[in-house]
Amino acid sequence: MNCDKELLSDEIAIYKKLVNRGAERYLCIDCLAEYFKCSRKAIEDKIDYYRKSGECTLFR
Repeated sequence: MNCDKELLSDEIAIYKKLVNRGAERYLCIDCLAEYFKCSRKAIEDKIDYYRKSGECTLFR
């Protein structure tokens, strides 16, 4: 949405999980980290957490 970077499925999934499940436009991890005023690693850690938990259908 901001930088026009080609997104990976995890970037779309984390945006839907943290911002808006029904979104049709997304932010990359770097832009999402800026949006939440946190580090890229914090977003990557969330992705890893949801992927390992196996409970979120967005990360399967």
